[in-house]
Amino acid sequence: MSIVLGFIMFSYMNRLTLQEKQNNCNPTKECQQVKSLFGLSHIAVGFLAFIFALGFYLLFFNKDAKTSNALHDDILKELHEQKIQKKAEDKFNLLLRALDENEKKVLTSIKEQQGITQSTLKYRANLSKAKISQILGDFEKKNIVARKAKGKTYEVFLTEDF
Repeated sequence: MSIVLGFIMFSYMNRLTLQEKQNNCNPTKECQQVKSLFGLSHIAVGFLAFIFALGFYLLFFNKDAKTSNALHDDILKELHEQKIQKKAEDKFNLLLRALDENEKKVLTSIKEQQGITQSTLKYRANLSKAKISQILGDFEKKNIVARKAKGKTYEVFLTEDF
C-alpha cells in the first residue's frame, strides 16, 4: 500500500516540478503555492517511508509475536501459581498459630519433607515415639496429615488442604 501511495506522491511531485519550470518561478503567487505544495509533499513522502519501513519490519522481522504471547501467558501462569502458593502458606501459618510448640515442630518438619517417616520425625522434632504418635493421631482426626505404612513405620504427608 505504501509503495502505491509512494508512486502517486512521486508522480504528483514531478507534476509540481513541471509546473514550476513552466511558470519560470519568479516570486509570484503561483510559485509560492507550488513551493508550499513541495514542502507538504516532502512530509508525505517521509510519512510513506515510515509506513513502508514498519510494514517491512512486521512482515519479515516480527516472527517472535507468538513467543512473546507464550511468554506473557507463562508469566501470568507463574503469578497465579505464586498467588495460590502464598494462600496455602498463609493458611499453614494460621494453622501453626493455634498449635503448641511440639505440634508446631512436628507439622513444620512434615511440611519441609513430605513423606517423612515417623522415626525420622521423632529425631527432627526431638520428641518421644509415643508423643509423635499422639500428635499425628490428632492431626489425622483433624484431616491435617495422612499416614501411609512403610515397613514397620509410617510415612507422613500433609493433606491436600495444606
